[in-house]
Amino acid sequence: MQTAEHAHPFLANQHWSEALLKELSQAGTNGRVGQRLVSSSDRVNVWLIAMQPGDRLPFHTHVLDYMWCATTAGKARSRYSDGKVVDMDYTPGDTRHFHFASGESMTHDLENIGDTVLCFTTIEFLDSENTPLGDYS
Repeated sequence: MQTAEHAHPFLANQHWSEALLKELSQAGTNGRVGQRLVSSSDRVNVWLIAMQPGDRLPFHTHVLDYMWCATTAGKARSRYSDGKVVDMDYTPGDTRHFHFASGESMTHDLENIGDTVLCFTTIEFLDSENTPLGDYS
């Protein structure tokens, strides 16, 4: 364990812990961007996420272009590899699209901090500039 004067700077934020830092350090090869891969083709991977209050999707790394759509209302927290922590409120239909140039990526987790089941559909586009991190078919 690190002493306070040598502690990792992320630990100054109450939403980080030594265990989360360890998990983050191993997330660079984790391409499981959802809980369940429900469809895969030569063009897309379709993932579902259904998180009970308090559930957490571990740190994972996005390298493929993708989009997500919230299918239920709720509140979540994400921690990012740069130390940023973001709390978000979601409503059904909220959607975001992401593009990653060659060599780019994003690593984060997702924690349901609300009091309802929080669900997303995530679609990865396999014709992205980067190679997928794993074969989950």
